[in-house]
Amino acid sequence: MQTYDFIIVGSGSAGSVVADRLSASGRFSVLVLEAGGTDRRFYVQMPLGYGKTFFDPAVNWNYKAESDPGLAGNSDHWPRGKLLGGSSSINAMVYIRGAREDFDAWAAAGNPGWAYDDLLPSFKALEDNAAGADQWRGVGGPLHITDCTNAVHPLTKRYLAAAQQAGLPLNPDFNGASQEGVGVYQITTKNGRRMSAARAFLRPAMKRGNVRVETNALATKILFEGKRAVGIEYEQNGQKKTARAGREVILSGGSINSPQLLQLSGVGPAALLADLGIPVVHANENVGANLQDHVGINYTFKGKLPTLNQILRPWWGKLLVGMQYILLRSGPLSLSMNNAGGFFRTDPSMTRPNMQLYFQAFSTVIPKSGERPILTPDPWPGFSIGLSNCRPSSRGEIMIRSKDPRDYPSITPNAYSTNADVDEMLAAVKFVRKIASMPAMAEIIEEEVLPGPSIQSDADLIQDFRKRSGTVYHPVSTCRMGPDAARAVVDPRLRVHGLQGLRVIDASIFPDNITGNTNAASILTGWKGADLVLEDHK
Repeated sequence: MQTYDFIIVGSGSAGSVVADRLSASGRFSVLVLEAGGTDRRFYVQMPLGYGKTFFDPAVNWNYKAESDPGLAGNSDHWPRGKLLGGSSSINAMVYIRGAREDFDAWAAAGNPGWAYDDLLPSFKALEDNAAGADQWRGVGGPLHITDCTNAVHPLTKRYLAAAQQAGLPLNPDFNGASQEGVGVYQITTKNGRRMSAARAFLRPAMKRGNVRVETNALATKILFEGKRAVGIEYEQNGQKKTARAGREVILSGGSINSPQLLQLSGVGPAALLADLGIPVVHANENVGANLQDHVGINYTFKGKLPTLNQILRPWWGKLLVGMQYILLRSGPLSLSMNNAGGFFRTDPSMTRPNMQLYFQAFSTVIPKSGERPILTPDPWPGFSIGLSNCRPSSRGEIMIRSKDPRDYPSITPNAYSTNADVDEMLAAVKFVRKIASMPAMAEIIEEEVLPGPSIQSDADLIQDFRKRSGTVYHPVSTCRMGPDAARAVVDPRLRVHGLQGLRVIDASIFPDNITGNTNAASILTGWKGADLVLEDHK
């Protein structure tokens, strides 16, 4: 059995960063175990190619949630990256840090060092923002962030104008002084290629002699001696293998796989483990509990002006944008489908936005088997204004079904299970219609396709968003951080309560969800978590 200083389970948004930073000095040996394979695939590297990876079992776990009463009984598709870079290799690349108040609330809940002012230097250090440096933005870091202002579809300007007519300010930088308003999204790309955590952090680390990355290596159990984690058991190419950690085992599997591996290893709700015949190493009811996620919906319109549908659908259009991408690394294929968006409050008395907007200059009402039809949109000029909630009060859970590590865990989101979540979403969808009714948009709208003009009453609007809403792929908090072992899984230094030599460093530690896309904060968690590990192993 080989021994490494640190074993990191998962090469995703946080794990890639941890591997890079722990290995940088050359003092420590690092083993990274990744259940998936390589990220060197065309549709992974091409930004708009994520429509092709949305259901692809070669790079995607393709989880499915339980039937959810809050979503009219639907069982939601939960894509998660199963490759180097994890979900940062298959996501929509929107770079949003979150609101100052989000992180300040983490610190106020008893997690020193996690306030916004504590984290801002780390955000700036990891970033290389094409918009340039200022008091908020960083340049020169490993993660390149693209400013798309001059590349978005012309319809985006109409959306921005309509949102301003509806009362929202124009915001040139959602990662700047404040979040509220509408603007163009910054995305994690560089020179027209996806800038995943693997590309930014793990690939440079893999060139070092003290880093070993094992792909197609499914971690099956954390090995303990008493209450100390000492290694990992894993399966690779049909063989059972073990590796030993001289200093720490670090779980970076994300909000599904980290609680799953803890439970499989005897760390979790005692009754669940007993029912499945798993010996309890350490009982903690919070492992897999407190699941929070952002839930979203699109309102889709038929336009009077051409949208990306007219370019991306016909064969000659595909050829045109394909050549533009391959030769120049530019055009629609080099961007996210979310050109722009914004943040707003459904209640003016709130201190920060509670809703996020997305603008897409194309539409995908007509489904396509086996993929998200981003590259085969509708045959008419369509576009969508989408939104998602930022800090819903509904809570779900992720629990294993058996002691077989290959069995997918049970995912119970409990979406819209509180009146507050239903009320704010009702107010939010009405605001989307308000934006669409403003002159800048109304004059180019032929008709509302989804949900359609027949859906008007509050009851019908609620029924519609229950039927059509779904995850926007931001699950967090299943191994949440907090000082109280009775209410949390890890302490403020990300050490698992009640155990030694074991940390969780990924989005599952978020005490609460953040205002916006979670990828930037996941990468930040890797950066901050690595700092904490290095401080403890001087």
